[in-house]
Amino acid sequence: MRGHSHRAGRTARKRRQKHESSARSVSLCHQPQHVKLWKFLHHRGFSSTLLQPALFTDTGRGLQTLRTIKPGQLIISLPESCLLTTSTVLHSYLGRYIKSWKPRLSPLLTLCIFLVCERHRGEASDWFPYINVLPTVYTCPAYFSDDVMALLPASVRRRALEQREAVKEMHSTNQEFFRSLQPVLSQPTADVLTYEALRWAWCSVNTRTVFMSHASSSFLSGPDNYALAPFLDLLNHRPDVQVKAGFNDVTRCYEIRSVSGTLRYQQAFINYGSHDNQQLLLEYGFVTTANPHSVVYVDTDLLCDVLRGDRSLTQKIKFLRENSFLHHQWKAVLLGQLVCEEREQWSVRMAKSLCQRLLQDTCSALDKVSHLLQQCEQPIREQLNVVKSLRQEERCILGSCLKALEESLRHNDSPLGAVN
Repeated sequence: MRGHSHRAGRTARKRRQKHESSARSVSLCHQPQHVKLWKFLHHRGFSSTLLQPALFTDTGRGLQTLRTIKPGQLIISLPESCLLTTSTVLHSYLGRYIKSWKPRLSPLLTLCIFLVCERHRGEASDWFPYINVLPTVYTCPAYFSDDVMALLPASVRRRALEQREAVKEMHSTNQEFFRSLQPVLSQPTADVLTYEALRWAWCSVNTRTVFMSHASSSFLSGPDNYALAPFLDLLNHRPDVQVKAGFNDVTRCYEIRSVSGTLRYQQAFINYGSHDNQQLLLEYGFVTTANPHSVVYVDTDLLCDVLRGDRSLTQKIKFLRENSFLHHQWKAVLLGQLVCEEREQWSVRMAKSLCQRLLQDTCSALDKVSHLLQQCEQPIREQLNVVKSLRQEERCILGSCLKALEESLRHNDSPLGAVN
């Protein structure tokens, strides 16, 4: 929720309206776990007559409007008592263990440990109604198998592997603190605070928290901007939606206000920020179609391979990287800015070669995804479908770029293009 996307044009709006009218939904408000969540929130001072949980054919779970939401209207106001923050944890039965521990724990780890312990407590937990509606697995890279990880584009694969290793390191380096919690657990800490449990909690925090600044605590290490927001976290992301969101210090509620409004019985969306699909996959475990922020990253190794005939390539790459100018001239060419005609032709040819190599890699990955989908089980299938969506979006981008570059070369090679 840290940014807003640009307004969509008329064509995009018509496409979105057609998509919305074709998407179907089924109310979830009568399901036992959602009834319990509603009672839990109502007891803490929250109520809503505008939204209800529903299952949508295009996005899965989300929130459906019960009345038309007007531009500027407040769509949700969640009291502070409903938010799960590090303050919640420090005031819980875990508080004295965390406060006395050295070195200090991070806010992220603190929330993760609390989620794992509360899930272990089951219905005895005050937060059980919320934890019971959280996903049991995620499609974040931390969950990806090696086979699925290998199908990611090189640039995102490196960051995905780093994410997975970061979660493993968080688990392995905090074993001593985990063991200190044995007095509050009914089973051995090694059976409760497992890598799999911590991974689940890490993904829950990483994908579902809202940004909320907290005063620094002498008992924790590092900045604390996390808040888990039950019910509110059912709102899905769409890049063309604009909202105003944040904690209201006067009402002591986390509030979301619509900018453009939403029709009755449609899904209400928010905007997680101006993220491309690779960033959405890494941080939230999904991608969106027709994302105006989507890009295809060119890996430096591939760039060097395509340009290997350039004798001064090493020095150029070093200079461009150090000054954050990598691909700057190609960007100028693609935007139609004037450069040396010979250099422009060279740049377009090299960009075309890059597009062809990237497109070949993307199509090869999609073939492998299709093959694996025929023989895998459900958890892996969900991971593959996310990678498939990312690769399909990149195939569209690369196809459009390649077409534009080929047209540019044909124009410049023609007699008329030469005269102009």
